[in-house]
Amino acid sequence: MSLIENIKAAAQQNPKTIVLPEGEAERTLYAANIILEQQLAKIILVGEETTIRANAKKWNLKHLDKAEIYNPISDPRRKELVTLLYAIRKGRGLSLEEAEELCNQPLYVGPLLIKLGYADGEVSGAEHATGDVLRPAFQIVKTAPNSTVVSGAFIMVLKDNQYGENGIMVFADCAVNPNPNAQQLAEIAVASAATAKAIANIEPRVAMLSFSTKGSGAHEDVNKVVEATAIAKKMAPELAIDGELQADAAIVEAIGSKKAPGSKIAGKANVLVFPTLDAGNIAYKLVQRLAGAEAVGPVLQGMAAPINDLSRGCSVDDIVNLVAITSNQVK
Repeated sequence: MSLIENIKAAAQQNPKTIVLPEGEAERTLYAANIILEQQLAKIILVGEETTIRANAKKWNLKHLDKAEIYNPISDPRRKELVTLLYAIRKGRGLSLEEAEELCNQPLYVGPLLIKLGYADGEVSGAEHATGDVLRPAFQIVKTAPNSTVVSGAFIMVLKDNQYGENGIMVFADCAVNPNPNAQQLAEIAVASAATAKAIANIEPRVAMLSFSTKGSGAHEDVNKVVEATAIAKKMAPELAIDGELQADAAIVEAIGSKKAPGSKIAGKANVLVFPTLDAGNIAYKLVQRLAGAEAVGPVLQGMAAPINDLSRGCSVDDIVNLVAITSNQVK
């Protein structure tokens, strides 16, 4: 089976409840119909029920009758959501009236339903900018315990299976942090290893990338990667991780054995942690376009509950796949 087929099969084993805040949008409804038909997750659609039911009938989406619908204006749980949001944000100056108004907005409803235990995760962003999706998530769900940073990983499925784990690799951070410090970079490495296990079902071998391999270059940027590697090893002593490594030394055995003799990671890495967002974002897009790789993600890491952001140019299949991934992230 392909990676996506494996991810879907895992999701079907124990379907989680995923909230889709953009519940009236056409792509979202088509995706929800497929998700429910394939039993990948239980779905909460946020929106006006009459509109959703009418669109389901118009587009012949027969499985949407299995979806739960949360109307932000009339749902009996609304008071719970308002009370929770006010309690969370009143210290930051939010009034009860402002909490009432924000609870009309689907992007606030999603994280609040998760926080109250009505949902396990959220997928959004087909109709909204990333910042609009993440702001309520950070305010309400927040980061995981012992985590100070949220990052975005891509699972790269390469046509050439000599690299990574039979052609599967994880790249991070490619989506969120412009210039993480050493502590943040270490957390990104540990989170990316967890993503490799939970989503890609591979045993992670993590390379902390740099323009230097084992002291071949001297610069404060190299020092950051060296420090981050040491921190990550303390955070997760069981993790197979090494750095600093250049990209070729990380993924090509002949080069890795020459540049980093004795390293258990050099030449064998399947998780690549980039020192900056510039490097990570450029790398994944180049590999995607020039090597024809499939880039699955971004998968957000470091949140207290899985909340994932779609591209506004996403397809129906992209939504379906990200819901399956999100379901697999639920602990």
